[in-house]
Amino acid sequence: MEVSVTLWVLTVVGLAALIAVDFFIGRKPHDVSIKEAGIWTVVWIVLAGLFGLGLLVFGGGQPAGEFFAGFITEKSLSVDNLFVFVLIMAKFAVPSQYQQRVLLVGVLIALVLRAIFIAAGAAILASFSWVFYLFGAFLIWTAWKLIQEARADQEDEEYEENKLLKAAERRFGVADRYHGTKLWIQENGKRVMTPMLVVMLAIGTTDVLFALDSIPAIFGLTQDPYIVFTANAFALMGLRQLYFLIGGLLKKLVHLSYGLSVILGFIGVKLVLHALHESGVHVPEISIPVSLGVICAVLIVTTITSLMASKKQAEAEAADTRVGKDSIDV
Repeated sequence: MEVSVTLWVLTVVGLAALIAVDFFIGRKPHDVSIKEAGIWTVVWIVLAGLFGLGLLVFGGGQPAGEFFAGFITEKSLSVDNLFVFVLIMAKFAVPSQYQQRVLLVGVLIALVLRAIFIAAGAAILASFSWVFYLFGAFLIWTAWKLIQEARADQEDEEYEENKLLKAAERRFGVADRYHGTKLWIQENGKRVMTPMLVVMLAIGTTDVLFALDSIPAIFGLTQDPYIVFTANAFALMGLRQLYFLIGGLLKKLVHLSYGLSVILGFIGVKLVLHALHESGVHVPEISIPVSLGVICAVLIVTTITSLMASKKQAEAEAADTRVGKDSIDV
């Protein structure tokens, strides 16, 4: 799909305008209700759908299909980010009324860093086709790693700050408490960071680690940098509202890691087949409609089995509680 510089500029300006509106509406720190989070989640999904329909009308079925497949993949992978975001919020004891601001700025940092990753990835793929083999192998390895982590006991998992964040804290110092939404304060004649800025940086830089598998994954669905960027943008910008909407449901998605591993493994195989095809080997390629169907089917099955398993576990725990209570009474 040929994308002019004008369209790129208009797209970036349009996204910036949407982000500004989102920031203006939520500029006052407050606790986000389920209703508010639900409305904005629907708004961002509708906007993504309208953008995809625009691609269908002006670009054709191929770009639109690639966008929707990429958007759904990035959205599902971003849900996994929410688990870590919960850990970060708990680690830094972020007051509930400030969590919305933290996520907004953190996601913006992540979007800028991902844009750099996307530009680098597009340039590398355009110059070296063998990188498809590398991306495919990496995704298959990541899929296996996800399965191993899902089978391990994750109950005692805690967030650990990355080296970049630790270096910033040592260099500038951190205040001992939150000062509203301020990012910097004067303390003993020295300008230091507030915990608010630290947690924003934690959200943004941690997302880069997730981009290491999500960016190759979407390049496995499309090699168009414009579609890769816009799919990432729409998936990330609705992430903040999704955090408040399904925060309580995250623990019930017990099979999510298995579903994501299947998706990443599938896209990894797709990349390897594409690389072989580019090398002149006659192998079948997986079409976008098939990819979209597989991704949606895996997510639906994963969600259903997760909720069934969670319900069964809750019933078992309730039964154990009743037995224990009866024993005490006796």
